[in-house]
Amino acid sequence: MFFDRFLGFGESIGIDLGTASVLVYIKGKGIVLREPSVVTVDKDTNTILAVGSEARKMIGKTPGNIAVIRPLREGVISDYETTERMLKYFIQKAMGSHPLAKPTIAVCVPSIITEVEKRAVEDAARQAGARKVFIIEEPIAAAIGAGIDISRPCGSMVVDIGGGTTDIAVISLGGNVVSTSLKLAGDNFDEAIIKYMRKKHSLLIGEKSAELLKINIGTAYERTMPVSMDIRGRNLITGLPKNITVTSEEMLEALSECVESIADAVHSILEKTPPELAADISDRGIVMTGGGSLLYGLDKLISKRTGINTIIAEDAMSCVAIGTGRYIEFENGGKINLKYKRENNISIEKYEKKNESELEKTKDSNNKKKNKK
Repeated sequence: MFFDRFLGFGESIGIDLGTASVLVYIKGKGIVLREPSVVTVDKDTNTILAVGSEARKMIGKTPGNIAVIRPLREGVISDYETTERMLKYFIQKAMGSHPLAKPTIAVCVPSIITEVEKRAVEDAARQAGARKVFIIEEPIAAAIGAGIDISRPCGSMVVDIGGGTTDIAVISLGGNVVSTSLKLAGDNFDEAIIKYMRKKHSLLIGEKSAELLKINIGTAYERTMPVSMDIRGRNLITGLPKNITVTSEEMLEALSECVESIADAVHSILEKTPPELAADISDRGIVMTGGGSLLYGLDKLISKRTGINTIIAEDAMSCVAIGTGRYIEFENGGKINLKYKRENNISIEKYEKKNESELEKTKDSNNKKKNKK
């Protein structure tokens, strides 16, 4: 046992291999690494110059011989070799650079991808140094990370909005009952803002500026108090730098098409959900995870469209990584590991009582809302 730990064989790692960022979770330590999924490469020598945050700083500022690469697009690997090298760097940074370390790794993937795409993720993790690789679907990981007991015969709906994909699933008994994956998420929000600024203000802005607008004044549902922000870009008419003030009402207009598509997809999944599970979801509510879920008013928009209470999970950005790490502590593809519960003094009764009390709270809040109406 001592030698296993010394050599890294006892380590269990969960990796959220996202389009926008990579998060690494180590059992017993929590989230130990959170870096952008960006790599800069010298084209002449094919050597990596920077990875993660350092590489992200170089976006839009590199000479011709240096390429800034985002090796994942829309939730899947688009550049296998760069992904492998990036993963190896992040694993070593998270664990330390012991040459014999071979951890067990769980990596999440979108709910609807091909076997070839899934195999590419598994192979990249093995080549990066994994002893054993588990592949887990993002909605399952998000549900576990959000604290939902997925092993119960009870419907739970999760909407995970990442950088490249939006995964929507109804989960019961440890598996997806109905699910879909949209190639529409945080990156598309940025692109929509860039297009809007170009069309409305004849102003060309970069990815970083678009992301700042999205984070600070991005809006999916009308705000009670409008906000604004100054942004600088290049005027397409004069070719000179220009500074303008952008309002949250403009962001609502820019993002309306994207957020409406996500709300439509949630509605579509609810239509396909079996009636008993739909009743559970109506009582328990919809849980949102991922960085995209933090867009102001998106939860309110989905709640209005579906008539179901919608909440954003605590630490929404880390849910998938935490769930992916905890997945190794589960048995048989999603059933609760009873040994883990006993070791941590968690009884089944305590688990179920906790979930029942949460369900009662949600029911009470729903009843209060109905009475107010």
